[in-house]
Amino acid sequence: MVLEQYQRDFISFAIADGVLSFGEFTLKSGRKSPYFFNAGKFNSGASLAKIGQYYAAAISSRADIEFDVVFGPAYKGIPLCATTVIALATTGNESQRDVLYSFNRKEAKDHGEGGSIVGAALKGRRILVVDDVITAGTAIRESMDIIRSAEATLAGVVVAIDRQERGRDSSLSAIQEIERQHGTPVVAVVTLDNVVEYLQEQGGELGAMAGAMEEYRREYGAA
Repeated sequence: MVLEQYQRDFISFAIADGVLSFGEFTLKSGRKSPYFFNAGKFNSGASLAKIGQYYAAAISSRADIEFDVVFGPAYKGIPLCATTVIALATTGNESQRDVLYSFNRKEAKDHGEGGSIVGAALKGRRILVVDDVITAGTAIRESMDIIRSAEATLAGVVVAIDRQERGRDSSLSAIQEIERQHGTPVVAVVTLDNVVEYLQEQGGELGAMAGAMEEYRREYGAA
């Protein structure tokens, strides 16, 4: 596996900002993980601008995904979709383009323009969903329902990290299940394997974490 430069930069950035941390963490599933990814710590203007650039780079790496609108599911997806389209439209991006974006409200508005969608209309368009991570896949499936209801087409999904971890009742990861069940591509800025490779390259204290990450992957990794 060859790490792209934007992937190395993203991992380094995530570690420096405390978004990606190492130790022992009890996940919602009850599993003990040697790492934790908290996208909520991308909480400044500078960090949000950078994350948009990494999402844009991941999107640009996939010429097979064609889309008209970037959609961010409430709530974490809202700033992510905005910063992603800004990065896609910024001079210097390899595939610079001006793309529409929209997001949903958790509760439909019954006055003014009404409805639950803010931004570009979805109907008849190809929709690319952006979110932080896919754990159980609930938020993504809710987005799919919104897209279907709007008579639009799901073009793909982009997330920050693919944990490559199987579900509690399946040998597949949540990302693999979504790809198989819905026939849609899911793109991650980085995967767990990418992170392990980066740590091994760095050596020292970071390199020492690679072993624990690989052991976790062997125990809980998806098929």
